[in-house]
Amino acid sequence: MTLERDLGDPSPMLLTQPSVSQLVAIAAVSAIGGAVNSIAGGGTLLTFPALLGLGVTPVSANATSTVALWPGSLASMLGYRRELEGSERWAIKLAIPSLLGGLTGAGLLMATSDDQFRAIVPWLVFGATLLFAFQARFMKWLRHYVTEVPHGPAPIEPTRGMIIAQYFVAIYGGYFGAGAGIVMLATFGLMGMTNIHRMNGLKNFNGICFNGIAAITFALKGLVNWPIALVMAIGSSAGGYAMSGLAQKVPQAWVRGAVSLIGIGSAVWLFLSR
Repeated sequence: MTLERDLGDPSPMLLTQPSVSQLVAIAAVSAIGGAVNSIAGGGTLLTFPALLGLGVTPVSANATSTVALWPGSLASMLGYRRELEGSERWAIKLAIPSLLGGLTGAGLLMATSDDQFRAIVPWLVFGATLLFAFQARFMKWLRHYVTEVPHGPAPIEPTRGMIIAQYFVAIYGGYFGAGAGIVMLATFGLMGMTNIHRMNGLKNFNGICFNGIAAITFALKGLVNWPIALVMAIGSSAGGYAMSGLAQKVPQAWVRGAVSLIGIGSAVWLFLSR
């Protein structure tokens, strides 16, 4: 599978059709990624390197992953919609920098050549792996300062500094995205929020904002390999659904450790293969 850039037209990218065997491999990896997401998260650290290993160029792999994983983000947000009660003004005000940041990140990705992104992506995968590896420890620390009460007093109004901070988080989300959720939770904690349920609701809501605008931008610019995106979406949904009943029985620490090792290994492979 190769991706060719038409030098006569700077905008579109012409994608060759993946073979049946490649689609089967992508479906299998996506199903595993969906299952991992249902247990401990971090499925992107499996699917993104797998796309690169199958020959998809870095920019196309990132754009395709963003589109394929967006429905899952929407489902997560709907699951937390009740937790947004009482914080609608936060959701609306943070949606604006999230959309603008996601658009900025998508624009930065489109302005990045495949060679440039190939040089950057090992650092992105390595950083996202570290965020994922220490996510549980961070959440344990965060829970000392937040409450488990689902509903409570409305938070303070977001300040200009908070809105600017969300804009930069959304830039990262639109550009690469893996690990953006834990970055958002950390940012919300620094903003003074104390309700973990509300924080998760806002995280999921803003995630669909910057991922959604990035996905639309990538699709309009022809960066998405649609056969791969559809297979990934179906595979990850099937894997997540199949594992949902066992998710609470599988030790998260084991899965988190395995995914972290795979992420570190992928980063090393990407460094060496540049």
